[in-house]
Amino acid sequence: MEIFGIQFAPLNIPLERRIQTLAAAGWMITMAFGGLISLIVAIYLVLFTKYWWITVLYLIWAWVIDKDICDNGGRPSKWVRTWSWWRYNRDYFPLRFEKLPWVELDPQKNYLFCSFPHGMLSTGSFNAFGTEFGGFRNFFPHHIPHVVTLSQHYVMPFFRELALALGGISSSAKSIDYVLGIPGGGHVCVLMVGGAAEAYFCKPGSYKLIIKNRKGFVKLALKNGTPLVPVLSFGETDLFDQVEGSRLRNIQEFLRKLIGLAPVVPIGRGFFQYSFGIIPRRSQVTTVVGKPLDMPKIEEPTNDQIDEYHSKFLKLLAEMFEEQKYNYLENPEDKMLIFE
Repeated sequence: MEIFGIQFAPLNIPLERRIQTLAAAGWMITMAFGGLISLIVAIYLVLFTKYWWITVLYLIWAWVIDKDICDNGGRPSKWVRTWSWWRYNRDYFPLRFEKLPWVELDPQKNYLFCSFPHGMLSTGSFNAFGTEFGGFRNFFPHHIPHVVTLSQHYVMPFFRELALALGGISSSAKSIDYVLGIPGGGHVCVLMVGGAAEAYFCKPGSYKLIIKNRKGFVKLALKNGTPLVPVLSFGETDLFDQVEGSRLRNIQEFLRKLIGLAPVVPIGRGFFQYSFGIIPRRSQVTTVVGKPLDMPKIEEPTNDQIDEYHSKFLKLLAEMFEEQKYNYLENPEDKMLIFE
């Protein structure tokens, strides 16, 4: 039903779908604003409640005693990763996870998964690697995923515990190096190479990646002799459109440099209408793991060596996109992978 140009949802939608919408909305709000909300709650508990001393003790533990856990492999919790909330969130879109048939991981090795595109909130990668409902363990039962997220998340009280429980680790080079260097293999570090700035390119049908000048991940892979694995989330950019403008972009860039997040203004849907809002659109996202690029172990790689393997990875990523877009995208001949 459409009123004044707004497309409203039917009244007879099944309860299951309404719960899925609630789960997707809760996930969006938690991931986008959870850190700020948790900080406000902590300040309130300290200043205005009788539980201030418990909160202060927690903050001392989180900011002093436990502060380095995000740089030392994290603290994943299977209990948190199996919350039903994540299953409803998965089924809302729906989100799918696959690997190319010929892709296998050596149980004795660690891997660096490089996931694209970032989109607004890396929805496909979150489901695939941050929960037990994505199917990662079905394909790679001998590996543990560690999802690289903003370092700022781990100074936010309470929210940091959720990020750690979901398998998150800090985005610092020290943190990534730690996981890639774990003896005996069996670990996967999942990195959104384009980072928050790539959210600016989140528009339906757009696959523009920020990667040309991002080579630190290649250096870390060479130092550890860790294979690089391309991961593409087809449909990630179809979940939102966004408000754009040159003046708005200047403000967004200022805030991004200040807080580490790209403060885009998303255009999704609402609870009871489909025309606008911050809830992602109901559109399938399929996250696909591609063929690993083997890397030699070079403790002090030169710039030429880094450039060489960076170029090889870009070629592998582009080939994967061109081959697989026909399996997962509508009008694939109109979709192109662009490197910025």
